[in-house]
Amino acid sequence: MSGLDDDYAAAGFGGHLEWGESPAVLVIDMVRAYFKPGADLYMGSRDCLDATGRVLAAARRGGVPVIYTRVEYGPGGIDGGLFFRKVGALRSFVAGAGGDLGEIMPEIAPQPGDLVIAKQYASAFFGTSLSATLAALRVDTVVLCGVSTSGCVRATAVDAISHGYVPIVVRQAVGDRDPRPHEANLFDLAAKYAEVWDEEAVVERLAQ
Repeated sequence: MSGLDDDYAAAGFGGHLEWGESPAVLVIDMVRAYFKPGADLYMGSRDCLDATGRVLAAARRGGVPVIYTRVEYGPGGIDGGLFFRKVGALRSFVAGAGGDLGEIMPEIAPQPGDLVIAKQYASAFFGTSLSATLAALRVDTVVLCGVSTSGCVRATAVDAISHGYVPIVVRQAVGDRDPRPHEANLFDLAAKYAEVWDEEAVVERLAQ
């Protein structure tokens, strides 16, 4: 173990949460803005998109509910508050602004029966019906795919555990603009707020 690992372990971080009995897959903001070259939010890689496709295929084989989020704002970002003012690139998601940047990527497009939630802030829970929906479905575990690791994925994982759901972050199915915030946030999520699983193990579990 590294010195950092030793320090975290000595502080009591790094406990483990068990995968529950009733999972759902949550696909966070996998929209064109992050995968279209030239867009302000373009990440430069589609590896997490391909991995998400494989996770979704396993979920559908296993009859596991799938929920998507996308970001959408009213005119001028009026419902985006300070977050919209802080992050200029969010203007890509103003309704009626033109373009396709807010559309979910076709490779992982929702299927009939999937729920798509529009959100205005980083967490998929904040200001949305997500927690009530999960409770009504008797879900106890949320499998997180999406972007970005340091932003909306992290915020959603922290809120998931705060609402009483076990967050499982799929390492290969989340992505960021740079490997440094990506890896740092995966490390910290695994230490404090979530379980970080490899894609292969998640696919195997979902298919059951």
